[in-house]
Amino acid sequence: MSEVQLLPLKQDAVLKSRVYDALRQAILSMDVYASAEAPKLDERKLADELGVSRTPVREALSRLEQEGLVRNIPRRGSFVVRKSKREIVEIIEVWAALESIAARLVTLHVSDDELASFKRRWETTVKSVQDTGSRSKESKTVAIDEYSESNIRFHEEIMAMAGNEKLLETGQSLFVHMHAIRSATIHQSDRTTRSIIDHGLIIDSLVARRTEVAERMVRDHALELADHVRENIDYLQ
Repeated sequence: MSEVQLLPLKQDAVLKSRVYDALRQAILSMDVYASAEAPKLDERKLADELGVSRTPVREALSRLEQEGLVRNIPRRGSFVVRKSKREIVEIIEVWAALESIAARLVTLHVSDDELASFKRRWETTVKSVQDTGSRSKESKTVAIDEYSESNIRFHEEIMAMAGNEKLLETGQSLFVHMHAIRSATIHQSDRTTRSIIDHGLIIDSLVARRTEVAERMVRDHALELADHVRENIDYLQ
């Protein structure tokens, strides 16, 4: 979908943070590269769909602009930011460095129980995706979409488990821009299968506390995405 999809918020629960969270999540769920033009955000329409006044929407858009997700163009309105190919590749390369450090910290500081729980959750996710994809040809697309979201959570969870707030904060500011491109590329060149294999090997290295191996595998996994974008994504400028 290339349009923001929103559900009304209850009037008694409307807070600035709720409006911001709703808009941010809606933007992250969009395919911002589905059309040639950047998606426009109609302030009045967003307020109507959320069931709020335009003031908290305007404040949320301003906050999202500070994060680099939204761009306000005078006399034209607010638009979802579309990154260039070069910008996306650079973001992924920086993410690769940060997540590899996170993986190192995970092997050094996270408890055995937490690592085992992480592995169980991932194995359950993979089984669910594989079961869904085996039902029919149509269900395979559903399974890939399901996996796409799990894939994103996988990387976010590694960053969160590292226990370094500054690392997590920096990573989140980058990852919001990677969300759309990860979702788009997971459908290409059988990347789902390769991703599942890579993630399994990464988890095994984390559980075994093979610090240097985990660090390298996480970094290489991200850099492979950068290479894929550089070589295969022609619709980015």
